[in-house]
Amino acid sequence: MTHVEDVTGTPPVREKSVVRGWLGVVAVAIGTFTVVTSEMMPVGLLTPMGEALNVAEGTAGLTLTITGLVAALSSPLLVSALGRFDRRAVLCGLMLVLVLGNLGAAFASDFGVMFLARVLVGIGMGGVWAVAAGIAVRLVPAGSVGPATSLIFSGIAVASVLGIPAGAYVGALAGWRAAFVAAAALAFLVVLAMAVLLPRLPAERPVPLGGVLRLCGEPRVRTGLVVVAALVTGHFAAYTYVRPVLEEVSGAGAGMIGTLLLVYGVAGVCGNFVSGAGARRSPRVTLLVISAVLAATVLLLPLVGGSLLVAGVLMAVWGLTYGGVSVSTQTWVLASSPDAREAASSLFVGVFNGAIALGALVGGRAADGVGLTAAMWVGGALAVAALPAAATGRAPVSGRF
Repeated sequence: MTHVEDVTGTPPVREKSVVRGWLGVVAVAIGTFTVVTSEMMPVGLLTPMGEALNVAEGTAGLTLTITGLVAALSSPLLVSALGRFDRRAVLCGLMLVLVLGNLGAAFASDFGVMFLARVLVGIGMGGVWAVAAGIAVRLVPAGSVGPATSLIFSGIAVASVLGIPAGAYVGALAGWRAAFVAAAALAFLVVLAMAVLLPRLPAERPVPLGGVLRLCGEPRVRTGLVVVAALVTGHFAAYTYVRPVLEEVSGAGAGMIGTLLLVYGVAGVCGNFVSGAGARRSPRVTLLVISAVLAATVLLLPLVGGSLLVAGVLMAVWGLTYGGVSVSTQTWVLASSPDAREAASSLFVGVFNGAIALGALVGGRAADGVGLTAAMWVGGALAVAALPAAATGRAPVSGRF
């Protein structure tokens, strides 16, 4: 059998093992896509969800808030508590929790049941995302770890921009409950794929909670987390309510909303790869550009988005810029702590999802208290706040880790 030579001097890896390793990477990438899609599913379904559960749109947006908050709190705790268990078993178990959460949301009879279902989604999502960070190095040869890690995290970026429009389309065709059933079915398929394609991954060493929290004292990690918090809070303050805003400002119907979100999603996939390449060269410069363009786009939508054509252009630019946020900020944090990837990723997941929760909450209060377009003003202002942090804080020299 042929071998793949590892230029780092470690023993050669059999070609069959390399192929299986990459298939495992793909399974984990689809897993990260699934958990983030499940988390953000309510964004494209707020209006029909709110009507069915008999709550206001701002209250319906709390389904995103609770999921993000639970993921933020559970991620560091799960990494520490499950540190001694085989990573394949951990990932499969957490994906099963996600299956239950999505099914609970699909069949929720009232907001209380939906709330509990979204707690389960938050637990599964936060744990999978954090554990996924340290998987690539154990699946592929040393020279391929960087691309494999990028592929795993591309699942997050693609979910951020395609998962929502996909859910919106399913909701428009078959009802919002069917969208959650579809997410549960996809999650179950991922469980099967992980069980078959991932090798046994025994725990290497426990990750004490204190070690995770001490990373906050590293200046480059801390700066990256601040930028994450500002950008993601701002984005979700606005984007959680993009459907009702587009309905109000542009007069778009359900079918057109799905099209605009798809435009956003396609542009976002492009943004993921463009920004990923830029972040590997300079995370600081990449995030400065993202922050400036994202802020301008969000602030312009309620002002000039009355035309569907203009709204479509702004949604494309929004997708292009936000599509690069997760890969660029994740690159910043991992490059700042290359020897503690899983611990750093759990912090990143905590801050990222805490920001999602805060953004949905702040945007919801603004939407219910002042008006839907107020969520856009809040989101744009927070994106502006990311600029000084990215410009003046400590940053890694490059995005290689």
